[in-house]
Formats: sequence, C-alpha cells, structure tokens
Amino acid sequence: MNPEALSELISHIAHDLVTAGEAGSLTEDLIPPVEKFAVMRPKDRSHGDWASNAAMQLAKKAGMKPRDLAELFAARLQSADGIAAVEVAGPGFINITLDSASAAAVVDAVLAQGAQFGRNDHLSGQTLNLEFVSANPTGPIHIGGTRWAAVGDSMARVLEANGAKVVREYYFNDHGEQINRFAKSLVAAAHGEVTPADGYKGAYIDEIAQRVIDEAKADGVDVLSLPRVDGGLNDDGEPLGEGDSEQREEFRKRAVPMMFAEIQESMKNFRVHFDVWFHENSLYQDGEVERAIAKLREQGDIFEKDGATWFASTKHGDDKDRVIIKSDGNYAYFAADIAYYYNKRHRATDPADVAIYMLGADHHGYIGRMMAMCAAFGDKPGVNMQILIGQLVNVMKDGKAVRMSKRAGNVVTIDDLVDAIGVDASRYSLARTDYNTSVDIDLNLLASHSNDNPVYYVQYAHARGCNVDRNAAEAHIDPAIADLSLLDTETDGEVLAALAQWPATLAQAGDLRAPHRIAHYLEDLAAAYHKWYNVERVVPMPLTDLEERKPEAEREALRIAKNPEPARAAARLKLNDAVRTVIAAGLDLLGVSAPEKM
Repeated sequence: MNPEALSELISHIAHDLVTAGEAGSLTEDLIPPVEKFAVMRPKDRSHGDWASNAAMQLAKKAGMKPRDLAELFAARLQSADGIAAVEVAGPGFINITLDSASAAAVVDAVLAQGAQFGRNDHLSGQTLNLEFVSANPTGPIHIGGTRWAAVGDSMARVLEANGAKVVREYYFNDHGEQINRFAKSLVAAAHGEVTPADGYKGAYIDEIAQRVIDEAKADGVDVLSLPRVDGGLNDDGEPLGEGDSEQREEFRKRAVPMMFAEIQESMKNFRVHFDVWFHENSLYQDGEVERAIAKLREQGDIFEKDGATWFASTKHGDDKDRVIIKSDGNYAYFAADIAYYYNKRHRATDPADVAIYMLGADHHGYIGRMMAMCAAFGDKPGVNMQILIGQLVNVMKDGKAVRMSKRAGNVVTIDDLVDAIGVDASRYSLARTDYNTSVDIDLNLLASHSNDNPVYYVQYAHARGCNVDRNAAEAHIDPAIADLSLLDTETDGEVLAALAQWPATLAQAGDLRAPHRIAHYLEDLAAAYHKWYNVERVVPMPLTDLEERKPEAEREALRIAKNPEPARAAARLKLNDAVRTVIAAGLDLLGVSAPEKM
C-alpha cells in the first residue's frame, strides 16, 4: 500500500463516518478532496510507517475533539487489508504501520510499470507553452541562460510526465538595438578598431567577424569595402561605432544566423530540445504587433499622450501605464511582448492554455506589466500566464569565483561549464537547486568521484544496482521465487518507503513547477539504497578468515546475514531492481545519464 492508496482510504473512511452519523456535524460537502489527506513519513520510525493528521483537519468541522475523531479513523484503518497496526498519538495524529507484504507491494508495481511508474495524467488536456533560455543572439549562452536550459528542459520533462502537452519554445530577440550593437561590434573588430562604448567584447566577436568576411568573400562580396557611417560619440566622448550603414547591415544579416546556429548547437549538445524557435522580428514582419495593439485599442486599453501611444496597464493592476509606441514612431520593446503573448494564446498550432515564462533575475520589474497585459486580453494572471524568475549562478574553483571565459570575455558560458565538468554534472547541479535561490557551482566538487558530489552519489547508486544484477545473474538468483514479505528489516523498510514516495514527488514537482524536488528525492533514495547495500546481502558471500575466527554465535549470525535464504535473496534482488528503475527514470527527467558502470 502506497501513500496515495492510504490517502484514498482515509478519505473513504471520512465519508463512511459521515454516512454512519458518527462524525458529529461533519457533512459530505465539508470533506476536502482526497489530495488534501496527505500522509507523511514519521521522523521517528517507532511511530510507524506513515502518519496522518486527517482527524485534526476535520475535528473543528465535526465539532469533535481531534483524538476522539482519530480513534474512529483508527478503528476502521485497523481492519483494512495490508495494515498491521494503527495508533493514535499526541493531539490526534494517526500513526500507521503496514504489514511487510503490503509495504513491499511497491516493488512489484515499479517492476511491472518500469519507467512509467509514478507517471500520471492529472495535467492531461492542457497545453503548456514553456519559454526558456531565450538569450539574445549576440553571443554565446552565459551561465544564467545555462541554468534556465537545465531547469527549463527538466521542468518540461516533469510536466510531460504528469500528462501535460508541453511546447518548448526559444524566443530569439532578433529585433532592436541589441542587434545593432552586435553588428557594429563586428564591424569594429573587422577593422581592428576599438570596441564601441555600448558594444560586445570577447574573442567570439573577432571569430564571427572573420567568418562574415570569409562567407561574404565566397559570395563575391567585399564586405569591408561597403559604405560606412560614423556613429559619433556618446555623452562621455566615447565612440559609438558604426552608424546605420550598408556595411553594418551586411554584417548583421550574415552574423545573426551564425549566432542562431551556434546557440542551437549548444542546446543540442546540452540535451535540450526546442519545439519552436520563435523570432521576435517575425512579429513585426507579419503584422502581429499592429494586430495585438488594435485588439487592445478596441477594448479601450490604448490611449495617446505626449505624442506617444500608451497601454493603460494601471487599469489591470500595473503600477504605471506603459508606452508601446514612442513619440518618434518607433515601437517600445513592450509592444513585442504584447504581440508575443497574444500569439502564444491564439496561434493555429498548439495554442497555449498556459504560457510559462522563465526570466532572469533582472526581470522582476516586468512582472506587473506582463500580468496587466494578460488581464487586458481577458486571461487570468498567474493561471494563463505564469512568470518564473531565476536567480544568479556563481561558478567557483579552488574557493574563488570564476568570471572569465577565454572566448566570451567577462562571463562564463555554457561551453565553459560543460568543458570543465561535463553535461551530466552541469545539468544536475543547475537543476537540483530551487531556481528562486542563487546557486554556487563548485567545479572541483562536481569533477570529483566522491559521495559529496551529488550527481556522482546518485549515479553511483544506479551503477551499484547494475553491478548487483550482474553478480546475481552469475549466482543464478531467480527473482521468480521472491517472497516480498521477507523484506522486513529496517533498511528494507526505508528503501520501500522511499520508493513509495516517488509518485507523489513527481506530481508535486509538476504542480509546483519545481524540478529540483526530483533531484532531492533521488539523493534521499540513493542514501537509503547505499545504506541498504552496505547492510543487506543479495548474493551469498563466504565468511572471511577473520570472521571464521570469531566465536560460534557471531559466526552463525554473520553466516545468516551474508547468506540469505533463496526467497529473501530474490526479494532483495527485486528491491534492488526497483531502486535502479526509479533512479534511472528520475535522472532521465533531469536530462542526466544513468551509467551501468562507474
């Protein structure tokens, strides 16, 4: 019996008590849904396998003392199949002990369902558009975008495991001033000139500038001889680089696709797949910006002031109204945001029921205007639009911050991280921490083969399980003769309980948009498994010479411990395989491999 089955049983008992007239003033409509009857693993194992506070939840509604109501629950639970003992404790906790066969039933469930164990369809019927990374195509993906790549892809996998249809989307900001800054940085590099005051630096700028020159030459174009325009100086007297010239445009149109291709290759190598690569520029080219603004104008949410066009966002909860067309006739950046959200919700293919935006730490100020825009279109902020803000990543080595990339100047890129510790350690370390908190990535730790390295610790549990399988095959242990009721030791119980919590963990990770819960669960399961591995034998083992010299009573105890009877050994083999199955499934949700040998 797993925690979900216990929750259903407790809910059923609550309804039975009402029907029998034993629940005081409690009525059917006051009983919460079954998922509210969560059962917990007691910290003190002497309190049983699982605990419920259902009586304390319902006592006030029933007009009863919590302990009195708990006793009624306990009496019915005691008679249920698979429950060995029930005890009421404290103010009204219900402590439940399962019989060993019932507790071990999770093993057969895991082995029967394989990687599908724990997956569910409670988010089915929903299309979730998950936009993440979306770095500007002006340079390699930096460490912040790398975190979103790991978290976003893991979140997509978790949501799919809960039945949702997920559209993974990357938004290319290929329209606007940042692209001009990129292009004029390339022009300056190509001519050996100083980087513009607002330009981009790094060896990659020199690389791409040369690639543009070579590509243009192959096409019969001498890009360096095209007309130029001096962009002048900024207020501090620093050069602003190339102005709006034919040469800058030639560098732009050739270099931006090169960066697109490089970003796409980096994502592929990081095991991140996108269903849609959306170009901001298409919103302007296809007239979607105008149409979205027209829609808001029809609703009375657009007004003119000071020669500019404004979105009346304060009508929908924002702290101030927002300019969407500036007085010079150019669109403000927010205009594209409006059109992009409307596109996500109303596109012909896979329109989003929920649009999830994963944004960087510097985007807190955007939340108000984005939610106001969502409300203006008749949607529910926080429901149809959900915004997740990620915090900073600090890369550490030898106790010091790493801030320099050989290729990108003063930032650490996705390729720097992967080159240092590999894809598995990179993805796991970035996904295992709640994105709402900053994270330190210790390169020395993550490159080590030690139990302090979390990804190694979890992967090693899987590799150990595979090694047990190989040894068991050589010893001809037959899982068909397993008696799962013999999984009755304390360490057996800890592993069984951990396995039983996987379905609830997976559901919570999806509902809370919290893929880091998968990593934390895997570490807990690995800890229980490593402890079990060090105590319980699957494959019989002879006593060592030192053990043979111990007193008879100790020798006999060691023989029993190291040579389990066939049915117990087979049961432990099945438990081993169940753990291996769940760890592999969990690692896959994080985009991390499950090695068979380490």
